[in-house]
Parts: sequence; structure tokens; C-alpha cells
Amino acid sequence: MKKILIVEDEDRMRELLIHQLSKEGYKVEGAGDAYEALSKVKRVYFPVIIIDLKLPGMDGLRLMEEIKNREPSTEAVIITAYATVETAVESLKKGARDYLTKPFKIEELKHILEQIFQEQQRKEENIYLKTRWPERITFEDFIYASKAMQGIIDKVKKILDKEVTVLITGESGTGKELVARIIHYEGKRKNKPFVVINCASLPENLLESELFGHEKGAFTGANARKIGKFEFAEGGSVFLDEIGEMSPSLQGKLLRFLQYKEFQRLGGNETIRVDVRIIAATNRDLKKRVEEGKFREDLFYRLHVFPIFIPPLRERREDILPLAENFLRKKYPQKKLSPEVLPILTSYSWPGNVRELENVLENASLISDGEKILPSHISLPQLSLFPAEKKMGTIEEVEKGLIEEALSMSRGNQTQAARLLGITRRTLIYRMKKYGIKFAS
Repeated sequence: MKKILIVEDEDRMRELLIHQLSKEGYKVEGAGDAYEALSKVKRVYFPVIIIDLKLPGMDGLRLMEEIKNREPSTEAVIITAYATVETAVESLKKGARDYLTKPFKIEELKHILEQIFQEQQRKEENIYLKTRWPERITFEDFIYASKAMQGIIDKVKKILDKEVTVLITGESGTGKELVARIIHYEGKRKNKPFVVINCASLPENLLESELFGHEKGAFTGANARKIGKFEFAEGGSVFLDEIGEMSPSLQGKLLRFLQYKEFQRLGGNETIRVDVRIIAATNRDLKKRVEEGKFREDLFYRLHVFPIFIPPLRERREDILPLAENFLRKKYPQKKLSPEVLPILTSYSWPGNVRELENVLENASLISDGEKILPSHISLPQLSLFPAEKKMGTIEEVEKGLIEEALSMSRGNQTQAARLLGITRRTLIYRMKKYGIKFAS
């Protein structure tokens, strides 16, 4: 919602402006003097403030300086019935966006406001474009040959434009974020932001600030207001990756947001409503987490409205070669897989799934001198899962076993173990803590 504060001591003029601008879709509040205005801006952020030059107690220029010292991004429009060239120049020098002389046409003011909000939107979009996925993801980017993945595509198509929460589950590296992006970019929200938040990468207080934002002074180091990802993603989608790692207290706040689509910034009193679609993902067994008391049951059912499970690569081996060829076509188009390599790729268990496959191909492409990738270029760890005919066990049991085997092979060297598993050392340490695995570094 585009918010405006009108600071005008003449009641009739103030109410007229509030009425006219509210009809244009702005959320408008009024203040009769500078002190009331300062009280409001301490509680609520207003991107634009319209200020009368002559105010009781404190004039409009002084008030503008006070507000911009607090919130430099706030734009001010000065209005006055006592216009002079000197006051106009002084207003602009001190940071006013524009200057209008009473009586003015409401259309003039609307034009100025439209320009301001368009510029602010462009700034936000530029920030978003610098951090977003480098390209839009569509069904054409979903590479597969298996019936299992065709089933996922069929499920996704059913909910593209339905306002339901989606929970995507599966092992790390199977493509959960890819599916989330397809849901967003193939749906009606495709021209709005797609915002990714990794719930395991931040401590609880920072994750809360990342999600909901905070007010200046909300905690030590909060030197300015911060707009949270939910607010920034207005009209779009928020992808909550590794939702199973979220703390219980933050789970409660997320539940309230899912129920009412509203929240308050940390340290703030203003209730903010936003329209965003939530897509969550986890490699954890959330039902088991609920039974253990580590995940709220009511939140689980809020997220589990439309579940999508992505099977591991070892259970859809017919996808391995299409994925490998697609990776080379996009990143190393001059490279081709030799026939001798194909059985090596399809017989390996790929514990790191698609991510590990891409890492192996990346390495092979870099060390091969010619156009062909040969068996000698394929570097695979001597790790194996249980035989296909044997019971696999849970995802967590398999993952823990692989980590322990990799650490044993590398004699406890975490960097080497991470390389064997096709993951980062930071991810390995996180998984070791999660499963209580202790090895000397």
C-alpha cells in the first residue's frame, strides 16, 4: 500500500486532500501540526509526506529536516499559500522533492506523487533484479524422461493459479527450488518478485528480521528501518527453503501470517497486510518432527495443503543422461559425453542428486582437453547406498550414513569429505551437527 502523510494545520484543506488522494488508492493519514506528524512517523513509515510550509510550533522545512534525518528515503512535497522564489529554492536545497503554491490543482499533486512512487518501485525492482535468479524458469527448463517427474509436472499444472500453499519435499539437490520457481514463473504472479529465504542459514532473530523487517532501534545494530522479504514480495511468491529448521517461536509467527496475511515489523506497532504466495521446502520428515515436538502440528497442516515429493535421482535413473546432456549443452556446448561414460553415470547412486551430477560434469569438462568427456575425466567417490533390493531406510538414515562414510574415507578431513559428497564444507558441518556426528577436523 502506498502511504502518504499530510501535515496541514487547516482542517478543511487537510481533509480535502485526504479524501481526494484516498480515492486514488493511496493510504492517507493526516496531522494538524509538526509534533503530531513526528509522533506518527516514529510509529509508521511513510514513503511520502506532504507538508504545509507554515505550521504552528515548528515550520514545514524544519519538520522536513527532522523527518529526513530519521528516514532519508522519505520524499517531501512542500505546499504553501505564501510562495516566494527564496522559499522555493530553500525547500529544494534542503531536500524537498517538489514545491506547490496554493491554490493548486489536485492533478498537479497526483502527477508528482505518481512520479515519486514509480521511481521508488523501480529502485526496489533494481535491487530485486540484482539478487534474483538470472533467468525466468519455465516448464522448458524442467529436464526429465521419467514418469515420476511427469507426474510432478502434472501436479504443478493443477495449482499454478490457485492460491494454495505448496510444500515441496525431497533430498538435497533434487531440484526443489527449481519446482518452486516453475510454480511462480508459470503462474499469474510471474511478473512479481520471487523471493528465496533459507531458514537454516540465519539465527532466529536475524531470520525474523529477514522475514518481517524491523524498525529503527528494534535491536542493537538496527540503525534504520528494514523492509522484510514478505513486504518486499508483495504480489509475488516467497520460497521458504529448509522450513524444517525454523525455531518453534518463529513457527508461531509464520502460522499467524499464513492465517491472516498480516504481520508487524520487529519493534513496530503497525499491522502490515501483504498478498504473497508461500512455497515451502524441506529435506526433513516434518511428520516425524511434529511427533518429536520440534515442529508445530498446526503449521504443518497449513503448509501441507498441496504436497509435492521429488524422488532422488537414484530412483529415476532415466533422468540422469538427459540432465547431464542439458547441463553440458548450456554451460559447455563444445563438450560431449563419450559412449563409455554413459554406463558410469547411470550406474552410480548419486547421493548428492542433480547437484552432485552437475559438479562431477563441471570438473570433467574442465580437465578434459578435447571435445569428448572420457571415463578418465569422471571423478566419483567410492560411496554406495544400500543395494536396490535392500530396504533403503529413511532419508535421514541414508544421509547420515553417507556423511559418516565420507568422513571415514577422508580420515575426518571435512573439506575432503564435503568434496566427496558434492556439497560445501559449511553444509557438511551443519549436517554433522544435525546428526550428532563427531569427527576431528
